[in-house]
Amino acid sequence: MATIATMMSSKRGILIVVVGPTGSGKTALAVALAQHYGAPIISSDSRQFFRGMAIGTAQPTKEELAAAKHYFIADREVEDDNNCGRYEVEALELLDRLFCEHEYVVAVGGSGLYIQALCEGMDNLPEGDETLRVALKERLEREGIEALVEQLRELDPVYADVVDRQNPARVMRALEVCITTGRPYSEQRSGEHKERPFRIVKIGTDMPRDTLYDRINRRVDMMVAEGLVEEARSLYPKRHLNALQTVGYRELFDHFDGKCTMDEAIELIKRNSRRYAKRQMTWFRRDESIGWFSPNDIDDIIAFIDSNTAN
Repeated sequence: MATIATMMSSKRGILIVVVGPTGSGKTALAVALAQHYGAPIISSDSRQFFRGMAIGTAQPTKEELAAAKHYFIADREVEDDNNCGRYEVEALELLDRLFCEHEYVVAVGGSGLYIQALCEGMDNLPEGDETLRVALKERLEREGIEALVEQLRELDPVYADVVDRQNPARVMRALEVCITTGRPYSEQRSGEHKERPFRIVKIGTDMPRDTLYDRINRRVDMMVAEGLVEEARSLYPKRHLNALQTVGYRELFDHFDGKCTMDEAIELIKRNSRRYAKRQMTWFRRDESIGWFSPNDIDDIIAFIDSNTAN
């Protein structure tokens, strides 16, 4: 029988996964690690795939893009369908090619389901019911996302606590599964890991909550100064698309519709970004394999990576 050490050494390549809440310095850390290990970077952010959303999704800057080769950044249109299953297939195909040329690859993102798809694979959940999906969409338009979240809380309080409320597709998908099967969505997520042909080491960006919230508030102000409002206005005609159902755009779309003032919209972006960060931390803290560090502790992070990938 092969030993664990033999199985690990037979794997080709090392995937360094950088996770954490929004605004916690993941991108800068990923670039620093990519430069240290001579590695390319693949994004695991569910919104940075799309063109025209550079400011609102905090896509890497021109300088960061020049510092390391990036993949899955602004490589498709907002109209394009994208989901965790498609990402899993595309990312694994890309890694198969990248590990032919690189010993290390860095993956970075705050979208928990996309990280799960990359590292562990997705569960084989039942197909959705088209009639039910249409009904849920109509209810979303009439009553808003919070009404659907409350129903999800009744059917599956465990998943309701961690679901991204700024992503109606995920809320509706969980409701579909709960309603069609009569069982909580969280119970049907098997948690069985699919074996990957590469080694994985995970790094989480950590800092005091007050510090993180202050960084988020200041980043929103910076986004506005860099042209977030103008970017959102250019996307407004497409506001019904799933790619745009996210913090930073929904609040400004409401402002354009006359539902709130500009100042109120900006404050809502800050508040909803902080709430999203809290849910992200709830999600990632469940993963005991993540090593948590300040994003500035580069030497300690590199030492952790090296000690966990030594043959």
